[in-house]
Amino acid sequence: MAISDPQPNPVGKLSRRDSGLFRTKSVEQSIRDTDEPDAKLRKDLTSLDLTVFGVAVVVGAGIFTLTARTAGNLAGPAVSLAFVFAAVACGLAALCYAEFASTLPVAGSAYTFSYATFGELVAWIIGWDLILEFALGTSVVAKGWSQYLGVVMGGRSPIWHFGSIKFDWGAVLLIAILAVLLALGTKLSSRVSAVAVAIKLAVIALVVVVGATYFKVDNLKPFIPESVPGTGEDTGKLHQTLFQLVTGGGHSSFGWYGLLAAASIVFFAFIGFDVVATAAEETKNPQRNVPRGILGSLAIVTVLYVAVSLVLTGMVSYKDLQGNDATLATAFAINGVDWAKNIISIGALAGLTTVVMVLFLGQTRVLFAMARDGLMPRKLAKTGPKGTPVRITMIVGVICAVLAGFVDFGTLEEMVNIGTLFAFVLVSIGVVILRRTRPDLPRGFRVPLVPLVPILSVIACAWLMFNLSVETWLRFVIWMALGFVVYFLYGRKHSLLGKANANR
Repeated sequence: MAISDPQPNPVGKLSRRDSGLFRTKSVEQSIRDTDEPDAKLRKDLTSLDLTVFGVAVVVGAGIFTLTARTAGNLAGPAVSLAFVFAAVACGLAALCYAEFASTLPVAGSAYTFSYATFGELVAWIIGWDLILEFALGTSVVAKGWSQYLGVVMGGRSPIWHFGSIKFDWGAVLLIAILAVLLALGTKLSSRVSAVAVAIKLAVIALVVVVGATYFKVDNLKPFIPESVPGTGEDTGKLHQTLFQLVTGGGHSSFGWYGLLAAASIVFFAFIGFDVVATAAEETKNPQRNVPRGILGSLAIVTVLYVAVSLVLTGMVSYKDLQGNDATLATAFAINGVDWAKNIISIGALAGLTTVVMVLFLGQTRVLFAMARDGLMPRKLAKTGPKGTPVRITMIVGVICAVLAGFVDFGTLEEMVNIGTLFAFVLVSIGVVILRRTRPDLPRGFRVPLVPLVPILSVIACAWLMFNLSVETWLRFVIWMALGFVVYFLYGRKHSLLGKANANR
């Protein structure tokens, strides 16, 4: 898509602000950069491919494991309502992503959008944030995949022990295979995703149909269980949510505090629809297809999550799902449907495979966009004969394989949530800014009721962030502070936009 500058500029429209930490990269320049011969991504994807990617990355760990644990430990039967709360926040943010991606169909997602609105420093910070989100997401979900692999192998653990060191070869094997697949082409990856998505949707349909035959309305009562104080090791101030700390609610489960905390946790299950925006540069007719892919995939998975969570909590009492080992298979086992365990495990393997693949894809595309801008080493932006950033793909594969193979993440998965929510907040604000600063830009999709919808998106996402643990907030602040250091030591000095402005 060609976009002409509203006013002629002999040196090219690079920025509205020529220097400093908040120099912006124009939409026109971002689109021109996609035509660099040595850093050009191939346009192969359709709206169906993007919808498959969206469903592929979102339907995974959340539906097979997170649903049961959150119902048993935090929300009870109201876990379905927690999914609705999270879906509303995601839906508002998805509208904003759809407008940005149809206006600026360039790899990088929130990083690229922020560069055009807030400026380079904020773009760097959001890129740094996305690096954390996708790297942790890829590694955490790969370890979950490895656990299900152990179930399929008859209970044999895919973990080798070398003294005090544990090596998860299952997770490493998955990441290695997906690295090769992504290097061979995005279209090929989409075809593999489509097969895996078909398998897991069939398993989910089986879960809903069979589970509904064991449904008892009494298991949904009380829908929001009475609040109970937290017990055990995770009751300190660092483990309660920021909202509980500020309001003096203390650490508790169930009740409204538990429901709000559950919404922030199950938000992890929706993470990934924004990855569709990172593939905008590789999409045919992105102005039409990217919004369809983002909104279509989110609508499909919301219906699936609510249906499964209602069936799950109707099959058994939420009290039977307490603990950290509860899964969908637990509810079937309680009802004597033991054969469902292996079926669900196969569905989980297929589901988690595609989650890892698309998160991996998102990581490489964000780094690719940052490298093309000079904020990361430029050599990383070189694409191979298949039109994919092979160097970045291999580097990301090695890093994620090491993390998944040797690191025990524990509660680090909440870091993925807070990073994603932070990106959603900036994208939502960015829509309002770009509407005011560049009303002339053609937009394939427009957010309705601006600025009301973006403001509601900011409020909803900020609210979910507020209900994450204090410990997660501290880790997030430390990671962001590290990002500032890296930017001033490397990114600012090597920025192509900064060099171009200095030579004007």
